[in-house]
Amino acid sequence: MSVLFISDLHLSPERPEVTRAFLHFLQHRAATASALYILGDLFEAWVGDDDDGPLGLDIQRALNTLTNTGVDLYIQHGNRDFLLGKKFMSNTGAILLADEHIIDHSGHRALVMHGDTLCTDDIDYQRFRRRARHPLYKFALRLLPLKRRQKLASDWRAKSTAANSNKPSAIMDVNDGAVDAVMTKHQVNILIHGHTHRPNRHLVTKGERIVLGDWHSEGWILELKENGYSLNSFSIS
Repeated sequence: MSVLFISDLHLSPERPEVTRAFLHFLQHRAATASALYILGDLFEAWVGDDDDGPLGLDIQRALNTLTNTGVDLYIQHGNRDFLLGKKFMSNTGAILLADEHIIDHSGHRALVMHGDTLCTDDIDYQRFRRRARHPLYKFALRLLPLKRRQKLASDWRAKSTAANSNKPSAIMDVNDGAVDAVMTKHQVNILIHGHTHRPNRHLVTKGERIVLGDWHSEGWILELKENGYSLNSFSIS
């Protein structure tokens, strides 16, 4: 059986076609796998496990159905859904992974990450990330009323879109030095990540960097079998 990796679905009520594609993927493709890794940004925004909107509930039910069939489910935080918490994991049967996690399947060892920490040239974003991920900041954020958190998330997305439109493309990609450093730290020759929305397979100093794509007009899936990795896309209509 294969192991599947996806990221950056950015599920939202405004893009029902992506939600439909993901639910179909869970019911048919993922159900035949031994494990599914979601490497961040499953949702366009997740402001807390107390969000009882229909999209979140539908996704939790579908993920729970998947894990009840025996498929192992692993989730990492992304920059859009870093408030996914214990209740979401309990409701879905998922295991929440650290920001840097080593996998080992059928002798294939790799480091999986969301990938935003590798974009070290984007100084403004890294400053925001350090503040937003601080435990005290997240604790205070969760104390706010749900509507207030939803408004904040909307404001952050708007500011991020405006800021990114004025940044050189290279700044928002990974830094080669950061890639070498993290692969050396974990002694791996395969790094798998998302975040940059630039799906590809790159030869790097330490081995190979595999970049997952975002789900927009296409969905992207990385599959690991005994003979290695394959990165493929499918049309979302």
